[in-house]
Amino acid sequence: MAELDTVVTKTSLEALPKIAEGKVRDLYEVDSKTLLFVASDRISAYDVIMENGVPSKGKLLTLLSAHWFKLLPTLIPDLRTHFLTLSLPSSIPGSEHVKLQKRSMQVRRLKIFPIEAIVRGYITGSAWKEYQRSGTVHKMPIVAGLKESEAFPQGAIYTPSTKAEAGQNDENISIAEAAEIVGPKYAQKIEDLAIKLYTSARDYAAERGIIIADSKFEFGLDEESDEVVLVDEVLTPDSSRFWPADKYEIGREQMSYDKQYLRDWLTSEGLKGKQGVKMPEEVVNKTAEKYREAFEKLTGQKWVDAVKT
Repeated sequence: MAELDTVVTKTSLEALPKIAEGKVRDLYEVDSKTLLFVASDRISAYDVIMENGVPSKGKLLTLLSAHWFKLLPTLIPDLRTHFLTLSLPSSIPGSEHVKLQKRSMQVRRLKIFPIEAIVRGYITGSAWKEYQRSGTVHKMPIVAGLKESEAFPQGAIYTPSTKAEAGQNDENISIAEAAEIVGPKYAQKIEDLAIKLYTSARDYAAERGIIIADSKFEFGLDEESDEVVLVDEVLTPDSSRFWPADKYEIGREQMSYDKQYLRDWLTSEGLKGKQGVKMPEEVVNKTAEKYREAFEKLTGQKWVDAVKT
């Protein structure tokens, strides 16, 4: 069980050059067409990385993303993703395999569109706050009279944001502003694909007792084929709001299988957006527990079995 309790907040590889470090993932160059994504156990909330991590979180994000990368093309036949394999590159020595296995994936190296393609099926979080203030969500007028956590009556909506560098804040933008950033040629493809991904995953999760309230997708461009490709992580508790369907009730905040427990703790302690915050053990354990519940429901696999070598 010690395997489950290891916390990895920093990574370094002698065999491969590190080319980028995100809030959670470290990116290494395998070759001109391939990257190695290594998911650490770092966790961020309100665009700030906590000082300590959540045990085995990087493995969970990697294994859950791999589950979706394999499943989604069966639900959306024309979908292309950057996922290649969970196997490690041959250049990495055996001595480093234990620390990297199950938290690493090889992916295709692509040009990344600098926006976050957020799709919301339910009004919650920052969208609910904006709606209360102005009757809009991401500057779009929304029908009056919605209650907190209610499904959008018109169906899921596309609400993009900027993709900030680590330490910076993402900013909500309009669909027109997103189109200016990525160009009109790709803007509609990204919007359509994000909506299709969300609705396919929402329906899959609903059959397993989870409501996906919203999720964030990222896309890249295959410059050889001019195709839009799904990249980064996908449909994890880091990038989505997962609610237990049997506890869902309109008109209030929901229990969740994601970062909401951490967000609520930060807000209640007056630490929202502050640097240098160390989570107490209770918050770490509760967050880990919520993530694992989501993993098990969505994959049908026990977490302890998933991390066995």
